[in-house]
Amino acid sequence: MPLVPSHVELPPDQQALIEVVGDFARGELFALDRKWDVDESSVAEALPRLGEIGLLNLLIPEDLGGLGIPYSLYIAILHELAFWSPSTCVALAVHSMVGTILEKYLRDPFRTQWLSSWGRPESFSAFALTEAGAGSDAAAVQVIAKKVKGGYRVSGEKMWTSNGMAARWFLTLVRLEGSREREGLCALLIDGDSPGLERTKIHGKMGIRGSETAVISFHDVFVPVDHLIGEECDGLDVFLSSLNKGRIGIAAQATGIADACLSEMIAYARTREQFGQPIGRLQAVGQMVADSYVELEAAKALVWQAARKVEGGSSRRRASSMAKVFATEAANRIAYRAVQVHGGTGYVRECRVEQLYRDARVTTIYEGTSEIQRLVIARELGAG
Repeated sequence: MPLVPSHVELPPDQQALIEVVGDFARGELFALDRKWDVDESSVAEALPRLGEIGLLNLLIPEDLGGLGIPYSLYIAILHELAFWSPSTCVALAVHSMVGTILEKYLRDPFRTQWLSSWGRPESFSAFALTEAGAGSDAAAVQVIAKKVKGGYRVSGEKMWTSNGMAARWFLTLVRLEGSREREGLCALLIDGDSPGLERTKIHGKMGIRGSETAVISFHDVFVPVDHLIGEECDGLDVFLSSLNKGRIGIAAQATGIADACLSEMIAYARTREQFGQPIGRLQAVGQMVADSYVELEAAKALVWQAARKVEGGSSRRRASSMAKVFATEAANRIAYRAVQVHGGTGYVRECRVEQLYRDARVTTIYEGTSEIQRLVIARELGAG
C-alpha cells in the first residue's frame, strides 16, 4: 500500500515515478536484499543501477542535473524502496541527506562542481557524526581538526557510519583543536580517498545487513579549507539542520518495513489452515492483522504530515519526531505480530518476516532514538 493518503491526488508524473520505483525495487532489489542479509555483502552492488535510473539525485535541483522532486514525493519513494529493500532505502536516504546539506550551504563554484555529479556512484556519500562517546549527545565529538596552512589536519575515529565502506565523501563533524568541550564544532566534507583515512567494516549486525556500517579512522588526514561546510564553529547547526528531514526518512523506512510485514501476514493468514479453516478466520489472528493495519495507517499519516510540514518551511522538530517515534515503534510491533502469525515458519531465515523483524529493530535507534524523540516533543510542548 502506498504512503500517499488516498485522499491526495498526485500529478500523473509523480504517481508514475512512485510506481516505477516500486516495480524496480520488486524486480531488481528484493532478491539482492535477501542475498545481502545472508552474506553481509553491500548495497554498493546496486549503485550503478540506482545512479542509472536517477535515484541518487532525487533531491538535487534540476539545474544541477538532479530530479528536484518535492520532499513528500521523495518520502513516498523511500517507503516503496523499504518495502522491498530496507537496506537500499537507508543507504539512499543517507546519501540524499548529505546532498541536501551541501545544496543548502555550498556556494559556487563548489556547489556546481560537487552536486552536478551527485547522481553518480563515484559520488556516493556518508554521514559521519557518531563516535564511541558521542551518540545522542552529538556535541560531545572528540575527532579533532588542527588548523594548518590551507586547511585542517583531522585525527580521531567515527563509529556506526552508514555507507562507510563505499562512500567517496564523508560529511564529518569535528572539533577544532584547543577549543573547549562542546565548542568549536565544524562540518567538513572529507574525501574518502585521502591518505590516512581508514575504513573498517562492522560485521554481525542484527539487521539491515546490506547497508554498510563502518568505523572510520582519521590519521592526520588533510582537508582543504574549501571543504568547510557552512561557517567555522557552526558545524553542529549544519548537522542538526539535516536531522529533521533525516528522521522523516527513517520513519518512511519503518512504514515500508511494516507494510511488507502486513502484506506477508495477510497472505499467510489466507493460506495457512488450522482446525479446518484459514487461520485468518481465527479471532486472535484477525485482531493482530486489524491492529497492524490501524497502526500502519496512523504511522503513514504522521509521516506524510511531517513531510508536508517540511515542504511548507516549518522549522519545528515536533512533527518529524512524532512521525519517527510512532512509525518505528509501530513497525516493531507489526513485525512482532507478523512472526507470531507465521508461528514456527516465521522463525527461520527462509521466511521473509524473520528478516523484516530484525530489520525493523534498528529504526528506533538510528537518526535519534525513540527516547530522544520523546524528549524533543516534550520540550517543544513546553514540558521540559
